[in-house]
Amino acid sequence: MGAVIAENLTKIYPTGKRALNSVGFEIGEGEIFGLLGPNGAGKTTAVKLLNGMLQPTEGTCSIYGLDPASEPDKVHMISGVVTEHAQMYNHLTGLQNLLFFAAVFGFDRDEAKSRSLDALEQIDLLEAKDQKLAEYSTGMRQRLSLARAMLHSPKVLFLDEPTSGLDPESALNVNNLIRNLAKEKGTTVFLCTHQLRYAEEICTGYGLIGDGSMLATGSLEELRALCSAGITVTIRSETSPRGVPMSREGEYMTFDVNDEGEIPILVKQIIDVGGKIYHVSAKGLSLEEIYFKLIERQHRGGTHSA
Repeated sequence: MGAVIAENLTKIYPTGKRALNSVGFEIGEGEIFGLLGPNGAGKTTAVKLLNGMLQPTEGTCSIYGLDPASEPDKVHMISGVVTEHAQMYNHLTGLQNLLFFAAVFGFDRDEAKSRSLDALEQIDLLEAKDQKLAEYSTGMRQRLSLARAMLHSPKVLFLDEPTSGLDPESALNVNNLIRNLAKEKGTTVFLCTHQLRYAEEICTGYGLIGDGSMLATGSLEELRALCSAGITVTIRSETSPRGVPMSREGEYMTFDVNDEGEIPILVKQIIDVGGKIYHVSAKGLSLEEIYFKLIERQHRGGTHSA
């Protein structure tokens, strides 16, 4: 059984807006799943449905077998949520904020303090624990929000733009923390972002969404296979192989091949006609390129799941 499952999940607001349209996916334990799409694509609605903050119009979803619609309190005990704009108490210090939320989860004073200090250390805010939240920068607030979500060691962590407002070093620390939570503790991470290049670096599985409909789900390789089985190969050489389709810009030639096994053949063809090889590189479609191809396909009709 998957850790997070959605089947035919649909949400139509009273205004008639269809925010989600028959969305389906299954996320395994310890996976870092990226729900990716532009603002207004339905990402936030999906998170609210999965946490019982909204009721679905049609379809179902579950968190470790729990139905958020009928058991939201149980879901909240095993999930943590970090929104893009952290909402906590400005008149309290960072530590006091965490102690308050730890008490909400039912921890006694000693356990609450232990968990709060540990969370502050993990997100590199221990030295700022006695500062009022009003004095925190946007990035510090974002990290404190992550610490709050981790207090009760959730089995599923929902993150909305987790590195928004963070400097590069803080963003790197947060990314490493996310990876460690998934790898070492088996935490399932559900990450919402419109930054596809960022998601490609950290996620192990993806759901690409547009206008409330799921365009495709799967690993990067599975998504690439949906769009193109080919690989783009760039070779730097003054000599071209005979009879092979390509494009050339100066000394750089670009070839489209079906698989990596064709690359040594290309190299040999150039060497056989007396050419010298100065550079060889190969790459599949990026997540960003895949997304735009699938959006184009959606406009023509039809979506896919890997």
